[in-house]
Parts: sequence; C-alpha cells; structure tokens
Amino acid sequence: MQLAIYQVDAFAEQAFEGNPAAVIPLDYWLPDATLQAIAEENNLAETAFVLVEADSVAIRWFTPNCEVKLCGHATLAAAYVLFHYLNYAGEQIRFQSLSGELVVSRHGERFSLDFPVQPLQPCDAPEPLCLGLGVSPSQCFVGEDFLVVLDSEQQLASLQPQHDYLRQLPQRGVIVTAPAEDYDFVLRFFAPKAAIDEDSVTGSAFTQLAPYWASVLAKHTLSAKQISTRGGKVYCELRDQRVLISGCAVPYLSGHIVIDQRWL
Repeated sequence: MQLAIYQVDAFAEQAFEGNPAAVIPLDYWLPDATLQAIAEENNLAETAFVLVEADSVAIRWFTPNCEVKLCGHATLAAAYVLFHYLNYAGEQIRFQSLSGELVVSRHGERFSLDFPVQPLQPCDAPEPLCLGLGVSPSQCFVGEDFLVVLDSEQQLASLQPQHDYLRQLPQRGVIVTAPAEDYDFVLRFFAPKAAIDEDSVTGSAFTQLAPYWASVLAKHTLSAKQISTRGGKVYCELRDQRVLISGCAVPYLSGHIVIDQRWL
C-alpha cells in the first residue's frame, strides 16, 4: 500500500525556518499502531493524519512516541496541504480532533488557527522544573504544560536545559517565555517526555501564552517569536475563550511511503 506524504515548514516565511511537520491524507483510519510506527519512522516532532469527510476533516497528531490532543504547527501544515495539493474548496477548513472542532482560515499566504484557550493556574515551580531549567522562576503556571516566565529574552536564550529532569514532569512540556524588544514576547518549548527535547515552533503553546500576555500587556493582538534554532514568527489574537494563531507555511517535499500489508 502506498500513501501520499507531504512535509511542510509551518510558521515559516522561507525554507528551513519554522517547524517541519509531515502530513498524510488517508481514505480510512489505519490501526493506531501503524499510525504510531509511521510517525516514529518520520522522526519529526509531529505527523498529522487527515481524513476528509462530508463537511469536515478529521485530524490526528502523533509525535515519534505518542498521540497528542492538540498540535498547532501540524494543523497549519495540514491546512496548507489541503488547500495547495488536494484542492480543498473554500477559504476555511473545519478539523475534528481530540480537542474538538478546530477552524483554519486562509488569508492570502497566512493561515489562522482558531483554537480554544487552555486555562492556567499559578503554582510553585516543582524541583525537577527548577533543576531542568537551571533557574528558580518567580512566576510559574500549570495547565496542559508548565509555563515559566523569565525577566528577559537574553535570560531565555541562554538556557541550557537538562532534559532528564524535565522528562520527570507530569505535564506535556514546558513553555518558557519572556518579554522582547522586537516582539510582544518570545518563547522556547521543551517536551522531552514526548521525545521532543526542544520544539522549533509550538502553535498549541499560544493557547496558554496568549491569555497570559494579553493580560500582562493589556492588548489582545500579539506578535511573538519562538527563539529555537530554526525560529518562527507567530501572530495571535485573543477572542474571549478562543485564540487565533496565525502564520505562514512553506512546502519542503512531497512523495509516497510504502506500508507492508501486515501493518494494515
């Protein structure tokens, strides 16, 4: 069996920026073990599997070692593939996912993801978090991820995390953020528990970051940069309990993968 595969750099304005994701359209759902094996073989932060249905598109996301409930950059990549390669009609796609309905709209070269806000609660920074980051943050929150706020972009850029400690944490990952000069804020994201030591650009993190920075800066439209090695620019807008997360995408490859019959 052959399956089409596409790789797209999401939240990128040129090649080799942003976060690469694989996108694989399906005619029907393959066994979970097969989906996981494909994601492990791809060895990217995320592989998105999409199944076009009558009036919506089902989507699932897999890291190299687990399925996740929400992924922004792979959703943006999936929208790019549907619009540019699969001739999806209209300017809006309604994805059905483990996190409910996710709407992606196309505005020229930019795509906007309409995601639900994910609540945060203040917390004391657990010891593995402090040891893993090498800092004792004055502000720490917990939700889907831990959110740590630092004083400056320079402090954030200089972090050299110890992933063995971060892997002990119960949450999906660790978002570390700080104010910035050229943007409203900057961030880095670490998820060694999901086999991603540092993610290039993490769209879903903005469902937690946007409410925090909107409150701190008293503004609802925000610009940000994830200062990973590849880097990526993200624009977001807080609308009640939803966050619009916007960015561009650049195609990298298209081809086919071959699945042995025993995996079907």
